[in-house]
Amino acid sequence: MRKSIKTIAAGTLAIALAACSTTGQSDTKSASSAPAKAEAPFPSTYTPYPGTPTALVNATIYDGKGGRIDKGTVFFSGGKIVSIGGPDTPVPADIAVFDGTGKFVTPGIIDIHSHLGDYPTPSVQAHSDGNEATSPTTPEVWAEHSVWPQDPGFTRALANGGVTSLQILPGSANLMGGRSATLKNVPARTVQGMKFPDAPYGFKMACGENPKRVYGGRGRMPSTRMGNFAVNRQTWLDAKAYDGKKRDLAKETLKGVLDGEILVHNHCYRADEMALVLDMAKEMGYKVSAFHHAVEAYKIGDLLRENDVCSAIWADWYGFKMESYDGILENAAFLQREDACVVIHSDDANGIQRLNQEAAKAQAAGKRVGIDISDAQVIRWITLNPAKAMGIDGMTGSLEAGKMADVVLWNGDPLSVYSRPEKVWIDGALMFDAMDRKRRPVSDFELGQPGEGDVK
Repeated sequence: MRKSIKTIAAGTLAIALAACSTTGQSDTKSASSAPAKAEAPFPSTYTPYPGTPTALVNATIYDGKGGRIDKGTVFFSGGKIVSIGGPDTPVPADIAVFDGTGKFVTPGIIDIHSHLGDYPTPSVQAHSDGNEATSPTTPEVWAEHSVWPQDPGFTRALANGGVTSLQILPGSANLMGGRSATLKNVPARTVQGMKFPDAPYGFKMACGENPKRVYGGRGRMPSTRMGNFAVNRQTWLDAKAYDGKKRDLAKETLKGVLDGEILVHNHCYRADEMALVLDMAKEMGYKVSAFHHAVEAYKIGDLLRENDVCSAIWADWYGFKMESYDGILENAAFLQREDACVVIHSDDANGIQRLNQEAAKAQAAGKRVGIDISDAQVIRWITLNPAKAMGIDGMTGSLEAGKMADVVLWNGDPLSVYSRPEKVWIDGALMFDAMDRKRRPVSDFELGQPGEGDVK
């Protein structure tokens, strides 16, 4: 006989939430468990919360790779996906089993472009830590050193958006803004307790209006787009000459990019600039992993596909400044038609709570012009594709045996405005359950305040 679902579910939640209420599970990693390399500063101390072997049955499953399974089963144990398949998929006895009839299962949602923690809520100047706008190039700064783990945005992204992993980027004031941090969306005392284990660093770059406005407004270079490229190229040339004999934090980051160890995420709107950046990357010997915002990506979909560059875009933000003037609602659909990599991102503390709806809007815009994109493919835009661009697709982003059990059970079609996460697991630990109001995550900062948790 299988154990009572109610009993197992309550036990799982009690364990996970008890861990949440401690001083932080993620900072107590034992010395014997996968120690970081001695030379790596600020290593991840993330340890998964305790979980229970669990199966979701009779659900519609989108696997994140573009596949759909009706009346499917997902079984996970030990923090990993064990099996996924149709109704005949074997499920062990004496585990937690949830009936997903009428419900949907997806991988955990991944946001490739977030500023949570660096620009937390409440939005006050004392918390504004995303832009080191003191020099056009600041590759020496790391976004993680500004992340405030108590930002209520993290728990809202989990509960309202099913977000299990996210990349925190520096802002876009600078041509080279610094390193990003990839996090698991769990409560922790320190940012190191949230750091996604073995995720590569990202490197934030920006082209176009922002750097030339910020520094041109101060009467210094760059004040034009040609100045942007000149400063970038000289900085790369200086980095290529770095011999490492005397430590230089900026050049260490740039060398990591040139060696392919750090992935470039480039804020860029116009198609012509993206094409120029690709030429600069070839000249200097690095690769662009993704263009972010990229409202004109639809104009060069073939070029982006040929260079294996993802476009991390919004569904319908455009026209708010000149370089975004030519944005169109069909951007994602035209890119998909070219078989280019599409990612829907947020860049916003509210948008991260509705990435599923943003993806659906982009899908609908395509359908209106005759481009029919399957629901299963659209789910990939917010799961496996961002994981690919962030260099973590071997560990998460799809429901495959051996990958992290980052799983969302939706109470309806995830591409419907009426649906929301019912349960969210991270590494097999039940971190959110909409059916139990007492076990909804709340940031320490909100305790005792009106509206704490703010679960819709």
